[in-house]
Amino acid sequence: MSAAATTRSVMTLEAHLNLRLLNRSTRHVSLTDEGQLYLDGCREIIDQLDAMESSLVRSTRELNGTLRVSTSSSFAMTGLCSLLAAYRGFCPRVSFDITTNDEPVSLIEGGFDVGFSDDPNMPDSALISRQLKPVKQMVVASPRYLQKHGAPSSPRDLASHHLLTISNGPSKSWKFTDGSETYRIPAGSALQASSCATIRCAALADMGVAMLPTPLVEEDVAEGSLVPVLNQFEIADGMRQVSILYTSRNYLSARVRHFIDFSVNHYRAPYARSLMRVVA
Repeated sequence: MSAAATTRSVMTLEAHLNLRLLNRSTRHVSLTDEGQLYLDGCREIIDQLDAMESSLVRSTRELNGTLRVSTSSSFAMTGLCSLLAAYRGFCPRVSFDITTNDEPVSLIEGGFDVGFSDDPNMPDSALISRQLKPVKQMVVASPRYLQKHGAPSSPRDLASHHLLTISNGPSKSWKFTDGSETYRIPAGSALQASSCATIRCAALADMGVAMLPTPLVEEDVAEGSLVPVLNQFEIADGMRQVSILYTSRNYLSARVRHFIDFSVNHYRAPYARSLMRVVA
């Protein structure tokens, strides 16, 4: 600043405080007692600001703190915990605060660092999305339900069955194909729910036929609690993608950026060493 600009600023400050901060003469300028107090106080504030900024910059470069994560219930029950366990094995100072949502949520309004979703129709197009893995759908029912109602041999047979479906799904019908013909079956005749976990429980309780992500029911199928049906037909649009979502590519903290890269690498090239180094 020029001397004239500095003089004007000091005079404006004195007028604002209604105090004289400087003793002035034609040869000399010195601080008044009040000016010395004001100067010392300003220096203390600047030192505190510098310390706070240094702490913030340091915290964004270190792999510690808490990651706030939003996830669908189906991914929470299948792949999420193994991913978090793998990450904590390399970054034990990072902790997680997990919120399970079966309805679309705003990462910004919810204060989340990242989200996991298998919804192909994301309402917030401003989010950055990176695909992690494909998830195949499977049609299942309990043995007791099939014993009572019979196993469908064709998608058309589902019209006489009790169907269990996701209420916020992208389609209100199930579509099958055998390579030459496509079958469209209205869904949700018996029960609709926003949660895959609820649909699974309803199927286990002999309430009807459900279409669910394969990872969610593969143990039930292996144990015989649920039985796949209509395997000879392909589910049209039956492959969904689990993606990791975040709000921006810029100004991410080290723990958020590192976790995103780790998650992508966990499914695309498991445990590559280049992503596992802890940032100093």
